[in-house]
Amino acid sequence: MSDMPSCQFESRPRRIVIGAGGAQTDFCTTCSVRPTSVCSVIGPDDISRLSEAAVETIIPPGRGFIEEGAPATDFFNVTFGTVKLFKALPDGRRQITGFASPGHFLGLAVSDNYAFGAEAVDTVRVCRFSRDKMADLLDDFPKLERRLLEEASNELVAAQNQMLLLGRKTARERVASFLLDQMHASQLPGQENGGRLHLPMTRGDIADYLGLTIETVSRTLSWMRSQGMIEVGKGYAITILSVAKLDVLAAGNS
Repeated sequence: MSDMPSCQFESRPRRIVIGAGGAQTDFCTTCSVRPTSVCSVIGPDDISRLSEAAVETIIPPGRGFIEEGAPATDFFNVTFGTVKLFKALPDGRRQITGFASPGHFLGLAVSDNYAFGAEAVDTVRVCRFSRDKMADLLDDFPKLERRLLEEASNELVAAQNQMLLLGRKTARERVASFLLDQMHASQLPGQENGGRLHLPMTRGDIADYLGLTIETVSRTLSWMRSQGMIEVGKGYAITILSVAKLDVLAAGNS
């Protein structure tokens, strides 16, 4: 069902490297996403508790680290890179249901088994928390539980937006919505709208997520470029030239 190794994670404190890598320093004190992630509710005086509970893991591109249907033994906080989330179809195909960026906390909606699969799009860094250690943190830090409930609510809203996107929006509206979502996901608090996006996922992944063909995605991006909405650079770079035009298009007002 999966090409993930049977010994996916070693029990080593703080940091684990899957594939090539080396010794690293403690990450919690310098983590760039901590101010906006669920970990932000744990203050500097208690940061050592967070460090003791977390295992930092580096996952190379293309490697899966959550298998749909497998026992849900861990939670994951994405601190770097992009994660592809997907559901398996009965005939073996996969449907991409979302992309998780730094600050996303994965595993909140599961009970005993994972309800989705997850794979690294590019090099991904996550902080892994076992269920037992997470339960201890929730007992000691009630604010963390409230923050996780907020995250679960955000996931529900995102799922509803995805249903709207696939069920009612046109191809152009879908691509515009996707670009805006990626822009917001890559921004830090106080950062201005617009700018250069790095989209590490393939055009095929984007098409799968949006329920379109690769050709339709490519044609739509070319049309947006001709309308002065975006600029397509080398590799995976896209520069948003007009957030206002994309907003109007995504809302169906064009």
